[in-house]
Amino acid sequence: MSLKTQSKILRVLEEKQFQRVGGSRTLSVNVRVIASSNKDLEKEIEKGNFREDIYYRLNVIPIEVPSLRDRVKDIPLLVETFFAECAKKDRSEKKKMIQKAVDMLCNYSWPGNVRELKNLVERLAIMVEKDVIDDLW
Repeated sequence: MSLKTQSKILRVLEEKQFQRVGGSRTLSVNVRVIASSNKDLEKEIEKGNFREDIYYRLNVIPIEVPSLRDRVKDIPLLVETFFAECAKKDRSEKKKMIQKAVDMLCNYSWPGNVRELKNLVERLAIMVEKDVIDDLW
């Protein structure tokens, strides 16, 4: 986010009002903001890429979510959940995966995080004709 945009957002958060682009009315807002970043914002502040004042305005309740590779134990449950979502969406039978295939998923580093896992599970649900997935490669 550009420094100019950060400035505008900070102003809205502090004044609780804004004007639409091209508008003439001032609108009042009462909002709570949930923001996330894949960058280390403290380092971005040091580099001059992120404003310190907006950082402290937004950092009221910090929540750190570890990457999927740091919570491998969640993978089996996520696979089950994503297969259930696919079955519900497609009105089909929920696919299952044998333990060997789940173990293969657990041994992968997941650079794309949970989104990558979800995409793989959706692809398997669509492409594999069998109800039980026993091989990934």
